[in-house]
Amino acid sequence: MTLSVRARLQREAFTLDVDIELPPVGVTSLFGRSGCGKTTLLRIIAGLERVRGAEVRFGSQVWQQRRHFVPLHRRRIGLVFQEHSLLQHLSVRGNLLYGYKRTPKELRRLHLREATDMLGIGELLDRPIDHLSGGQRQRVSLGRALLTSPQLLLLDEPMAALDSQTKREIMPFLSRMASEAGVPIVLVTHAPDEVERLADRVVFMRDGRVECSEPLRQALARPDSPLFADDGAASVLEGVLGPLNEHGLRPFGVESARLWLPNVDSVPSGQRLRVRIHARDVSLALDDPRRISIQNHLRVTIERIGSPRAGRSVVATRTADQQLLLAEVTPWAVEKLGLEPGMEPYALIKSVALMG
Repeated sequence: MTLSVRARLQREAFTLDVDIELPPVGVTSLFGRSGCGKTTLLRIIAGLERVRGAEVRFGSQVWQQRRHFVPLHRRRIGLVFQEHSLLQHLSVRGNLLYGYKRTPKELRRLHLREATDMLGIGELLDRPIDHLSGGQRQRVSLGRALLTSPQLLLLDEPMAALDSQTKREIMPFLSRMASEAGVPIVLVTHAPDEVERLADRVVFMRDGRVECSEPLRQALARPDSPLFADDGAASVLEGVLGPLNEHGLRPFGVESARLWLPNVDSVPSGQRLRVRIHARDVSLALDDPRRISIQNHLRVTIERIGSPRAGRSVVATRTADQQLLLAEVTPWAVEKLGLEPGMEPYALIKSVALMG
């Protein structure tokens, strides 16, 4: 079963021309600069944009072909946009149940308690909408969309209107929703950190066309990945988060590749999550330095050393549990330390550089 879209749209100086098939599982991110056609493609999938000659299929369902066109309300799609569209005259509970009550009982797969637990909004049920923060409103919007029991969830830059602090607060809830809801998600974003934290697959778009579609791991393994264009190379490690210790840190990952993270209040112990680490925040040492303030020392194996760019080289290493960890060092450091594939140096990572 796939989600397939074939469409060509000409609008003044802009042309959208796509022909793509996506697996309807996990999180697929449509990534690219503003104006590249991401939202237009999402609107075509949703049925909000009717393009002549387009074809849209979801598994065995034909949503658009020739004169046949299935409107949005019959596609069973959940939609969440940049700005929340909550009903001001209803409480949080009323908003959450608005679509739920209109979903036939036999189609309901998710219920109120499950959605509120997943998104951490159980204590907000009786609040008016205008008494919520921006992050809380967006979580309620996500919950309302989920409670319609959609077969596909479309998110159009759901964090673009949030400030940095609120975005950091809502990210763990989005990550949890993606892993627990059991609904395929298409996420539109131009923020690499959102892709790296949430996506399983990335569709890179440029000037109205799809440049390539690939698994996130493959995209992160490419030194020329568009995800690195603005903020530099980064790694994404996956693992289980442990309980808080007496120093205010939490263990992350298997013992042989253990990291210590600052407290993340919104993530319970035992929760599996991703951690994004900038390559520029990773140093390499031939010996394990004991008398140093950096507490995260991982024994790694060098896989390859990239060609110098702007006076820096990206060294690709593997942790003990075979996850890719990138380090950015100077060519002089590569020469001085005699770094080469197969060596097993220590990767040093500052705790404050880790973003859960």
